[in-house]
Amino acid sequence: MRHNTERMTLNLLPRAVAATIFAAGLLLSQTTGTTTAGRRFIQATGQGSVSITPDQVQIAVSVVTQAATAQDTSTQNAVATQNVITALQNTLGSGAQVKTISYSLTPNYSSNGSVVVGYTATNTVQATTGDLTVIGKAIDSAIGAGANRVQGLTFGLKNDQPARAQALQQAARNALADATALATGLGVRTGNVLVAQEGSTITPLLTTTAAAPGATTTPVVPGTLTVSATATVQVEIQ
Repeated sequence: MRHNTERMTLNLLPRAVAATIFAAGLLLSQTTGTTTAGRRFIQATGQGSVSITPDQVQIAVSVVTQAATAQDTSTQNAVATQNVITALQNTLGSGAQVKTISYSLTPNYSSNGSVVVGYTATNTVQATTGDLTVIGKAIDSAIGAGANRVQGLTFGLKNDQPARAQALQQAARNALADATALATGLGVRTGNVLVAQEGSTITPLLTTTAAAPGATTTPVVPGTLTVSATATVQVEIQ
């Protein structure tokens, strides 16, 4: 995802730090037959996180139809789904992306499971937009056009790289600080960073919503996303 202007605040996660002192053994060179003394190092893992306001949302709605025959079911579903797609496109504008993400047509059986008594078709449409002010209006327009199931909302970022970078920087600083603290406690000094490894995740907001009694538009209030990162460093012992 790519970004607009974002409001960010840094939050430190609890430091669940794993640290170990390693002493590498002598390594035999396969090419020369000589030995190279291994380096001793301290390994520490730090964590960091960034809370950020989302700038994009995915709205998923479904059209579910039932009829006696497969043909009637699929035809009714196709007409209603097209109405929903048109309504979403008109509400969200040309900047939004509207697409089908799943479709199914399944038989319905009698209570004893021996006779087909009808069919159910489900077409799920996903709309992606960066305009978070029209989420409720989009949901209402889809329902008005024939959608009878709201799968939910997923908030995200158009560009998550700046937030990932901030979280990784915080995690790296924490990891290095912990390695230094361990070395001080052990009465040794640290040197260069020998190895650094990273990992990061985004925790999206998954929201389901419904119109409040008497409300003219479905109310939707976006929260914040959490971008988390870990950094593991190996620091040489001098």
